[in-house]
Amino acid sequence: MNPIQHILNQFPLIVLDGAMATELERHGHDLNDSLWSAKILYEHPEAIKQVHRDYFEAGADCAITASYQATIEGYVRRGLSEHEALELIQSSVRIAVQARDEFWAEAATAANQQHRPKPLVAASVGPYGAFLADGSEYRGDYKLTEEQLAEFHRPRMKALIEAGADILACETIPCLVEAKAIARLLKEFPGTYAWISFSARDGQHISNGESAAACAEWLNEHEQVAAVGINCTLPKHIPSLIHEIRSRTDKPVVVYPNLGEEYDPETKTWHGTACTETLGQSARQWYDAGARLIGGCCRTRPQDIKEIAVWSRDV
Repeated sequence: MNPIQHILNQFPLIVLDGAMATELERHGHDLNDSLWSAKILYEHPEAIKQVHRDYFEAGADCAITASYQATIEGYVRRGLSEHEALELIQSSVRIAVQARDEFWAEAATAANQQHRPKPLVAASVGPYGAFLADGSEYRGDYKLTEEQLAEFHRPRMKALIEAGADILACETIPCLVEAKAIARLLKEFPGTYAWISFSARDGQHISNGESAAACAEWLNEHEQVAAVGINCTLPKHIPSLIHEIRSRTDKPVVVYPNLGEEYDPETKTWHGTACTETLGQSARQWYDAGARLIGGCCRTRPQDIKEIAVWSRDV
């Protein structure tokens, strides 16, 4: 069964978690590296488990694994074998599942399960641009064909599915050709569902300039795409993007923007001013606009997710 629809049949909203990488940085880990948070999978896996746990305790109904920048090619460049790379990629799912199962067992004793679904584990599938580590997931200007992109994504998707993920989170996708590659690749894995979320440059267009509405329309025909939306985008663009997406698809809309700052791919740092409105306040507006999976991306924290969870239980 489509795990997103299964939950939305019983609850009005799925609360996603927040940032993994910037939360790891707040805990003292250095992520100025081409592997980004994927580096921590083999250096300090217990730190990733703790971040997942923090988000579950804050009220998240879904953990997104630390596999965004974990690729076979990236790990092989670092000197690992292909087998070791696949093992690390799969470990991202096992870590999240263990954190979820331990939390849920304790939640049962606290008698609060009736107010929320058992959380999902969504395996992060970052774009090809994340592997390049040059910020191109916010431009979409890499020159690969749909088939080349499918070849890149296939082994990691297979590994994440076999590791036991509930769903795939194909996120920060900057161009429709990559979304097409992923959507068609899903057919090789019957019974597997994914959400596809794009990075966007403004209130109507994804990062490479294509229409968000047109992307949603194309994906609407693909049953294994369980939700369509936007992530790691300025919050001010989200209401318009929800409208654009909903105009062309009846699939649930997923949104998890950053806090409004600008990312520098050279230094891998964030600059500028965050939004004055809290994520919790904005999330109410996004829900009213039609979003049904809401969380946070870069720079968001467990407290931000808690703000969403608190009011969402009373919707």
